[in-house]
Amino acid sequence: MPIEVSNITQLGSLEFLARQIVEGFITGLHKSPFHGFSVEFAEHRLYNAGEPTKNIDWKLYARTEKLFVKRYEEETNLRCQIVIDKSSSMHFPVRNKLDFNHLNKLWFSVYSSAALIEMMRRQRDAVGLTTFDEDIILHTPAKLSRVHSNMIYSELDKLMLPYEKNIKTKTNTVQCLHKIAEMTHKRSLVIIFSDMLDNLDSYHELFAALEHLRYNKHEVILFHVFDSLLEQKLEFENRPHRFVDLETGETLKLNPIEIKEYTDSGRVRTIQFGNISIAGTEARTILGLKSTNFVISHQDEKIIFTVKGYGHGVGMSQTGADSLAKQGKGYKEIIKHFYTGVEVTKY
Repeated sequence: MPIEVSNITQLGSLEFLARQIVEGFITGLHKSPFHGFSVEFAEHRLYNAGEPTKNIDWKLYARTEKLFVKRYEEETNLRCQIVIDKSSSMHFPVRNKLDFNHLNKLWFSVYSSAALIEMMRRQRDAVGLTTFDEDIILHTPAKLSRVHSNMIYSELDKLMLPYEKNIKTKTNTVQCLHKIAEMTHKRSLVIIFSDMLDNLDSYHELFAALEHLRYNKHEVILFHVFDSLLEQKLEFENRPHRFVDLETGETLKLNPIEIKEYTDSGRVRTIQFGNISIAGTEARTILGLKSTNFVISHQDEKIIFTVKGYGHGVGMSQTGADSLAKQGKGYKEIIKHFYTGVEVTKY
């Protein structure tokens, strides 16, 4: 699905200014660490013999009788490197149909990146794109030209292809960030989109990689992308689910309510509610069921208990004994019905 420009340009009116002093190569809206003589006054310094006299502040000389030179900070453009994690886990949640209002993590990252590119382009800032999973897949240096922007949009379009279950790619965030720190022009703004689902023994490795970016004078913005409803609040339907790791294919089956153990007579001994296990007799009391002889089924978001008989299934049921007596059964037959394998004798 191609990126709709109308969805991007409506977000492009914001002025995106870098928080740190950045190096640039054309006049723009961001401060440069290099001192020149162009736009904004920075400070005075003493005049050194032999320097051009055109930058001497003669008004200050009239007041102090000392020669001072004006120094300025020129405003130059920002170099921005957008980094997108394209590993398989970024395709979550997997949907049959995706659009601007129903996004997965990767599509959200793509649309956000496209909006940032539009903002950068409007204020004449250079933009580059890097994609990675287990290794760097694509790295384009930051450029300002319209042709370069169109090429980046084309690469973003490729990221929005339908998810293929047969292709599974893992994430190697740490190694890739170390490479990006060295490949990207110093004093760039590095914007990272990732769900950060990496098999790290310690998060110290991840912070070390981010510190590497900062060591190279980069400004770093990390967007931790995740689905709020499904990955944070875990709002799944109340029914059995099979969870699949998109990067490894490993599966896990979970049931919110499950009968774990039965008695010898076929009644529920133990039932599992989430991570809590309780006795079948306790569940019968809590749920107001007539018997511990029940089965559980699911229909849409409903849990259905189908109950047979009466009582808890332990010893003789008064209701059942009364029913048998009304059928003409004697006391010996009734006792043998409830206590199988016994003989009734005179004591």
